[in-house]
Amino acid sequence: MKIKNILITQPAPNGGSPYLEIKEKFNLNIDFIPFIRVEGLSARDFRSQRVNLQDHSAVVFTSRSAIDSFFHLCEEMRLTIPESLKYFCMTESVAFYLQKYIIYRKRKIFYGKGNIPSLIETIGSKHKNDTFLLTLADCYKPELPQAFDKAGLKYTKAILTHTIIEDLSPVELKKYQMMVFYSPGDVRSLLENFPDFKQDSVLFGTFGANTATALKEANLQACFEAPTPEAPSVAQALMLYLEKHK
Repeated sequence: MKIKNILITQPAPNGGSPYLEIKEKFNLNIDFIPFIRVEGLSARDFRSQRVNLQDHSAVVFTSRSAIDSFFHLCEEMRLTIPESLKYFCMTESVAFYLQKYIIYRKRKIFYGKGNIPSLIETIGSKHKNDTFLLTLADCYKPELPQAFDKAGLKYTKAILTHTIIEDLSPVELKKYQMMVFYSPGDVRSLLENFPDFKQDSVLFGTFGANTATALKEANLQACFEAPTPEAPSVAQALMLYLEKHK
């Protein structure tokens, strides 16, 4: 099957993008159409969880949207964030995003390698006595709390963001030979917007283990999954796939 049009379920990147090279090298079109949007909770909705942010000595972030929501909530509720607070992030890129709100070099910031085992390893024995705030989305998977339970760590779950399904009725899916999903919410959005969808000859790419699992649970198959040692990003995984099947 000749691939002419690819749909990426993310906002269009600003400035330079590795997708430009892919478009030119393989003479194809790539459209960026978000399938979901993530919004932070209001202080009122957050308070209903009865979670005291200041009862914790460490906070765990798995996404940039969780960081935005955390600091906006602290500002809205007029909470002072202690300089001693430790920040644990799933990836280095998420950790670097903290620079938007704090002076990075003056804080205790740690990060894993993009998966839960590496995050638990980063916490290790040195930080095992901390009390962790797990910042989660409303549709979170249970693997992260389960890993903290298994490691014997003290934590509180806090929902900071909720996922909103975008209206995709203007999108002409038949135009695309490939779609790339970045989150389980993208898969849910596809199925809710197009309940009669059949994969047929459409190819799928995924980013993240949870996204790949959600696709399989929907009885859809991926032609590539990222990240991998050979392709840590979707752009690299897409490039490798197209080179192999051109």
